[in-house]
Amino acid sequence: MSIRVVLVVASTLSFASSTYAAPPGFPSSGNGLWYKTPGSSWSKEWLPIGNGYLAAMTPGGTVKEVTQLNIESLWSGGPFQDPTYNGGNKQPSERAATAAAMQQIRQSIFDSPSGTIDNVEELSTDPGAYGSYAGAGNLITTLNSTDNVTNYARWLDLDQAVAFTSWEDSENKLVRTSFCSNPSKSCTQQLKSSSILPEVTYAFDSGIELGLPQPVVSCFDHNTLILRGSVVKSQMTYEFIGRVNAAGASARVNCTPTGSGNATIIVSGASTSSITWVGATDYDMDAGNAAHSFSFKGNDPHSGLVATLNTASPIGAPLSSFTSLMNTHVKSYQSFLGGFSLSLGQKVDLTRSTDELVAAYQTDVGDTYLEWLLFNYGRYLLTGSAPGVLPANLQGKWARDISNPWSADYHSNINIQMNYWFAEMTNMNLVTPLFDYIEKTWAPRGTLTAQVLYNITRGWVTHNEIFGHTGMKLSGNSAQWANYPESAVWMMIHVWDHFDYTNNLDWFKAQGWPLLKGVASFHLDKLIPDLRFNDSSLVVSPCNSPEQVPITLGCAHAQQLIWQLFNAIEKGFPASGDTDTAFLAEVRDKRVRMDKGIHIGSWGQLQEWKVDMDSPSDTHRHLSHLIGLYPGYAVSGYEPSLQGSPSNATRSFTKAQVLDAATTSLAHRGIGTGPDADAGWEKVWRAAAWAQLRNASQFYFELSYAIKTNYGANLLSLYTPDDVDPIFQIDANFGYPAALLNGLLQAPDVPSLTTPIVITVLPALPDNWPSGSIKGARVRGGLTVDFQWTNSQLGPITIKTDTHAKARPIQVVYKGKTLSSFNSSPGSTTIVRV
Repeated sequence: MSIRVVLVVASTLSFASSTYAAPPGFPSSGNGLWYKTPGSSWSKEWLPIGNGYLAAMTPGGTVKEVTQLNIESLWSGGPFQDPTYNGGNKQPSERAATAAAMQQIRQSIFDSPSGTIDNVEELSTDPGAYGSYAGAGNLITTLNSTDNVTNYARWLDLDQAVAFTSWEDSENKLVRTSFCSNPSKSCTQQLKSSSILPEVTYAFDSGIELGLPQPVVSCFDHNTLILRGSVVKSQMTYEFIGRVNAAGASARVNCTPTGSGNATIIVSGASTSSITWVGATDYDMDAGNAAHSFSFKGNDPHSGLVATLNTASPIGAPLSSFTSLMNTHVKSYQSFLGGFSLSLGQKVDLTRSTDELVAAYQTDVGDTYLEWLLFNYGRYLLTGSAPGVLPANLQGKWARDISNPWSADYHSNINIQMNYWFAEMTNMNLVTPLFDYIEKTWAPRGTLTAQVLYNITRGWVTHNEIFGHTGMKLSGNSAQWANYPESAVWMMIHVWDHFDYTNNLDWFKAQGWPLLKGVASFHLDKLIPDLRFNDSSLVVSPCNSPEQVPITLGCAHAQQLIWQLFNAIEKGFPASGDTDTAFLAEVRDKRVRMDKGIHIGSWGQLQEWKVDMDSPSDTHRHLSHLIGLYPGYAVSGYEPSLQGSPSNATRSFTKAQVLDAATTSLAHRGIGTGPDADAGWEKVWRAAAWAQLRNASQFYFELSYAIKTNYGANLLSLYTPDDVDPIFQIDANFGYPAALLNGLLQAPDVPSLTTPIVITVLPALPDNWPSGSIKGARVRGGLTVDFQWTNSQLGPITIKTDTHAKARPIQVVYKGKTLSSFNSSPGSTTIVRV
């Protein structure tokens, strides 16, 4: 095993100690991160910028700045490495044998005294050249200076999505400005001096990217560098083009080859120097289907990048071009934020740097300012990683080296879902790439998986991740995480929610409904009669509750999700334009007959499996059987008439009994630190679940415990927080805003369009946030909600209905009391008072 040396890029020059407050350029709103020294640890201290297509990590160096680069599609495996790569699927010739094995597995589960079996390895396939999301090298900017550095500061402005570094030497005041613009698909770094800059050198390099082969760097023209490389053992081509423009009466820019396969640009006599870079690979999501042999192979990126760069940074562009580029970027970034705003009554603290705030933070004591910052930071990170071609992955779009933890891929049993939990409610229209990814990457190969692995000819299925890897991965007895055909069902929550929040009818007919129908069609055929309990119900088998070991039948997680999916089908059918009424009738029939995944066990728990085998000491990181508590509604909105046993009235429960059982299970699951993991995402999921149960004290404990335990000085979420060089995993950064918001505003889904949408305001308000406000929160039914609270007392609630929304029954609840019941009306505004 290789040992990584933590890269230290801070200048060896001395940094004067200082007790000064936030730097002069820091936003007066307090909405940003700032530091007194450069960052040393990549995962704990560097700062991220990105535009969805490109990403970068900036340590905030002075005379030397090493900006680590990413391209969203740069991947070290898949069909680019192995043309025979088939998404981890069985071969068509194995279909009959696999069908026989599946039948034997199901019968073994039904016949087993425990209702479990040891493995389903016969169904799994070696993933082959799966690979990993990879880092793309570094941009190194060097100043020819030996002067001491004073008055140093670096900060990330979350109002503008721009990173800054400022310092002084004996002659100059210098500022480095870095940002990545989504409209221009480019990133820019500008150096500006109060007088003449020292000589500046720009270079591309892969030297600190562990395992990444050295690319070829050459001069494209006198002020432009071009880098071309490939990932080890892979034929995927990637390219960066970086153009330098400089200002000053004596400014000179010169690109010079510096040996075999390398070149640099040197700038002299300038007061301002900037480099703008663009980058891409020859990955093409549209080539991930049978017509293109599932190659995902597109055109060489070069000509497209040249055109993109010429638009973003023309040769000889004046300083006004940089200003225009930055203004366009800021406007685009702020549009992504969607007009939503949150206040927790925070008092901005400009006397302590962000790392000092993090170090001082204590569980349950809290710091409202830091909690507010983390909320805004999650939204910032989504704007930097979601609006490209591919959706945000396990690390957003920020990763280093040839191989990353869990491949930095698209884990679809909590992680990618958590990435987008808050997007709809905070009015961030960044979900389209996620749906494109599902449609173009999962569905084509998933159709084959349905046929060969499950002997099902309708619809499609996936079990996990990228390049159409829709099969069940074999890695030892990997069933606990690989046996997960419900992954797409969970993703359909996001598909339905997008329509439920926006009523975008054209999108729904073109993309949303086909996705819903394809996944539902598969699961209609996958449900089978329960021959163990013989209760006339339909169940999934074999199943694993992610990521637990028992292989069994009727996992609560799967049953709850499929029931919710069938409800979405019925709700969406009238708007879909679909005339397949036989399909709708089948959904309704099997929804009635299926086990709903709601069972109360021997110690009062909500069962994770249909077989009562939960352990009170199980503190597993996943809350899989509580999916219907949050983010789903099968538990939180339990309705006995819909979810009771279809054949045995004694196995139906009241809503209070179900919620009590869910509370018991959640309490026994622990606080998110156990022998299996110490991740941030498990803590924020628990926080959201406690908020759903209206338990303000436990909600705030979990939320603050996550902050204390799992966030670095740069506020990135860390999987191994106590390590010298911890693993960065972004899902807790995205789960945190969702969990926090769930303590302040809830409007969960409902089983039918005639069931009232219940908007609960301040359901789990902690004592730490006595005053605050929410503006522009979007909820399902095309509604937007504004309200504020003072001294823990709620003020008027303003509810606006979008002009394109459909009329829906609405209830507004506060402190257990229904404040108002009404039918929404398109284009109307309703004021609800306490």
